[in-house]
Amino acid sequence: MAKKGAKTSVKRDGEKGRIPKPASYEAKDIYVLEGLEPVRKRPGMYIGSTGPDGLHHLIWEVVDNSIDEAMAGFAKNITVELLNDGSVAVTDDGRGIPVETHHQTKKSALETVMTTLHAGGKFGGESYKVSGGLHGVGVSVVNALSEWLRAEVCRGGIRYAQEYKRGAPAGKVKKAGSCEHTGTKVSFLPDKQIFAETQWNEKRVLDHLRQQAYLTKGVRINLFDRRGDVPACHGFYFEGGLLSFVKHLTYEKKPLQEDVFHVQKVHSELDIEAAFLYLNDSKTEELSFANNIYTPDGGMHLTGFRSALTRTLNNYARAEGYLKEKDENFTADDVREGMVAVISVKLREPQFEGQTKARLGNPEARTSTEAVVNESLKEFLERHPQEARRIIEKVLLTAKARIAAKAAKETVLRKGALEGLTLPGKLADCTSKNAAESELFIVEGDSAGGSAKQGRDRRTQAIFPLRGKPLNVEKARLDKMLANAEVRSLVVALGTAIADEFDLGSIRYHKIVLMSDADVDGAHIRTLLLTLFFRHFKPVVENGYLYVAQPPLYRIQAGKTVRYAWSDAQKEKILAELGASRSAKRDTHTNTAQTEKETPPNIEAATDSRSGTNVQRYKGLGEMNPEQLWETTMNPERRILKQVTIEDAAEADRLFDILMGDEVEPRKKFIQTHAASVQNLDI
Repeated sequence: MAKKGAKTSVKRDGEKGRIPKPASYEAKDIYVLEGLEPVRKRPGMYIGSTGPDGLHHLIWEVVDNSIDEAMAGFAKNITVELLNDGSVAVTDDGRGIPVETHHQTKKSALETVMTTLHAGGKFGGESYKVSGGLHGVGVSVVNALSEWLRAEVCRGGIRYAQEYKRGAPAGKVKKAGSCEHTGTKVSFLPDKQIFAETQWNEKRVLDHLRQQAYLTKGVRINLFDRRGDVPACHGFYFEGGLLSFVKHLTYEKKPLQEDVFHVQKVHSELDIEAAFLYLNDSKTEELSFANNIYTPDGGMHLTGFRSALTRTLNNYARAEGYLKEKDENFTADDVREGMVAVISVKLREPQFEGQTKARLGNPEARTSTEAVVNESLKEFLERHPQEARRIIEKVLLTAKARIAAKAAKETVLRKGALEGLTLPGKLADCTSKNAAESELFIVEGDSAGGSAKQGRDRRTQAIFPLRGKPLNVEKARLDKMLANAEVRSLVVALGTAIADEFDLGSIRYHKIVLMSDADVDGAHIRTLLLTLFFRHFKPVVENGYLYVAQPPLYRIQAGKTVRYAWSDAQKEKILAELGASRSAKRDTHTNTAQTEKETPPNIEAATDSRSGTNVQRYKGLGEMNPEQLWETTMNPERRILKQVTIEDAAEADRLFDILMGDEVEPRKKFIQTHAASVQNLDI
């Protein structure tokens, strides 16, 4: 077994009087990257990463050009094809990229757009009043990061084409025939020199295209996945815009309103569209977009929407007598609880904050959105008095619950739930005070906790054993959570506090590992803990601090050789390597003495009758002795940890709501829908 806490000695330059030789810094050391070379040199600067997100961003950039044509009123149909060879083709029926000679570059305008950063109709002039595109560098970046790209343009009855190899033209623009329509088709194959994985995710592409269709009403977007034996086809066309989007987001949920609030108006040259629907729920879902670009951190347009909503509902509640003179106003959180809302603005010069453009910074977006929503919502409430009454009554209940929860929370805090408490006694803490190297293992049960405490590296690994199943926080308010001893102890152990007092900078461990048994109960406990972290410690997940341990399923011994397997396939491979039969016979009567001696209680054992190979199936962490638990699950040099990430927060929120929420019917339907895909069911 590897020695725990061992330090690695690293010899650095400067030790023993050695002075590193200064690097050369002359004119010859200044490099100038021309054309699309910077993109291939630093692709992450242009598409965010070279992982799945960056790969799929190539499609988004090409589709954005077609969407721009649709928003300008020139394209009605966009088709995306995922082809067998891994390439993608995007076709639209817009005006077609110009092909005549460009006055600055002296090259075809098509070649200029395809090979020059920041070249296109979005950077001035009247070609596009509004446009999308995440970084404003467009299809030239796609060209640079593709093994090959082919552009075909139909203009003036002629089809033009040009091909490129890793961003460089493979020839001039040529006439490739005639055509009766206008439009552009861009086909490309991602470069495997840039992307380690080039497999397209159909669901991700589908979700993005559906979203764009909602945001650009009146445009038809088709997706053809031609990679299988039977091509899959999906089509989107929504006349209702955000009205249809909100109906999609609230499908199969219990609405409080019969009519969705929806408005679309132009105010100070900004196109403002907003829609919302209240549900009999406590969750809030807000999606905001600027020029069809998703802004996950909101911005001025979302701020304007929230301000208008809060002011208008307060004014209406006071005018109609729901709020008395002595009553305090509704807060922004009060009026947003249970709401599903989508806000979209289209403007000429969007000012985004940050490289990933997650937040809109234009002050005029707040002013215009607030004015439009304020006026339209006031009219909506007056025209729909029954809807207005249900909305205000829900907000009143939310406000009362907030006040009651605040009082209960303060009572709990006064009793010392979090403040002033020492670390819980059940926590076996590590000696290191450096959060960057410290790990907290949240372990199921005292038995596994005991083995983990004995087998751990005491310097960097802390153990927190759970007693029973954690509280389902999806169904509990904060005051009930803090009254739960297990949750309260865990909050204290993490060091971050919770709710308004949450502070990620105070976290005591940069690795929080969920370590539960590989059975139904273990999966349930893991899900309850994931719910807790997703709902109340989301920054812990977003910053990559949460992990799931992967203990082995089998211990295989042949003579003095001991191997571990994490799957059935791996077990069979090891048995083959050890000379055993691929399907070990389950016979607990063979080699009984050896089995009883080497197998801890409650571990399923199988012995190959010919070779004497002993296979043990672990059913719980507590069945491993400390050395085995350290060697397989806790030793950083050998263990397997899965990092928990959130790729789609809205989808994650929806699934947690279905699987852990109060409503039984959606959960029943989910189980029925996915029952056929279950592979491992512990009965």
